[in-house]
Amino acid sequence: QPKNLSPQVFTSMMKGSMSISVNRQILLNSRPQGEPKPEDFRLVETKAPVLGEGQVLCRTIYLSLDPYMRGRMGSAKNYAKPVEIGGVMEGRTLGEVIHSNHQDFAEKDLVLGPGGWQEYFSLPGQALHRVNPEWKPISTSLGVLGMPGVTAYTGLLNIGKPQQGETVVVAAASGAVGSVVGQIAKIKGARAVGIAGSTDKCQYVTDELGFDACINHKGENFSEQVEAACPEGIDVYFENVAGMVFETVLPFFNNFARIPVCGTIAIANATELPSGPNQIHMLLRQILTKRLNFKGFIVSDFSDQEEEALTTMAGWIRKGKLRYREDFVDGLEQAPVALIGLLKGANFGKLVVR
Repeated sequence: QPKNLSPQVFTSMMKGSMSISVNRQILLNSRPQGEPKPEDFRLVETKAPVLGEGQVLCRTIYLSLDPYMRGRMGSAKNYAKPVEIGGVMEGRTLGEVIHSNHQDFAEKDLVLGPGGWQEYFSLPGQALHRVNPEWKPISTSLGVLGMPGVTAYTGLLNIGKPQQGETVVVAAASGAVGSVVGQIAKIKGARAVGIAGSTDKCQYVTDELGFDACINHKGENFSEQVEAACPEGIDVYFENVAGMVFETVLPFFNNFARIPVCGTIAIANATELPSGPNQIHMLLRQILTKRLNFKGFIVSDFSDQEEEALTTMAGWIRKGKLRYREDFVDGLEQAPVALIGLLKGANFGKLVVR
């Protein structure tokens, strides 16, 4: 028994560690050069986590896969520290408490926390949040009623500020964030125009989510379709993609348009600047002459609004005003291939490993 632990805590730690024998984890094996490859990840078996004082041991039920994870795999300076080589891949998890050394949590509680890509995780109690039992299915706590939903709500309403009758264009409109953005725009009385990467996704965005229009950016005459869908120009453009999609919509921005910049998935794997003419001068000219308001944001910038966002969106779901779609893959070992596909737009809805 370590000298700095009481007999009660030591016994509790041993009980928690003995409840499982092996923990499977996915580690970052190497930093990707361009697109991530399966060999950039490594599946290992290791000893079960051991509880410290004030910690909670959990079994992972769901692991959320999100575009920001590509940034964590690189070494470039970012808004968060990168995953170390040989470290467990980062990710939000929903788990069941197996054993608790924290007064706020008990066995069988369902909790959310940064558990990472592993079957079991132990975290300090203050890093966990209890899942709201009224939100079912519970997986929505990683999607529409989790970080992606709060991102959509806070980014659109604080930066986009859609007004009655305005046109809101949403990139990656069938994804976890974009699908919520467009529906909130409709709730606020704006027109919602989505951009997605297939005919099926566009049909879902209009028929199921209620957007006024959706454009397949892989189809023919993309620019002409944007013009047809936005005859009075674009007042709010919610950016999740960048690249060719952004270049196409840029000329259609109205004076004083607001552009919340949430993601740049189209260039997530870029290793060099794009070929062709330098368009930065044209962009700056547009920003000046049209008085455009670009603002990048991270969901944590609006952490004080999380409870408001979740409560409001849960109410919209109950009333049938807000719909969602989840894309499940089964088994921890499928996470690397699923993330690689996510970065190429292969998922359809919020991507979750079960």
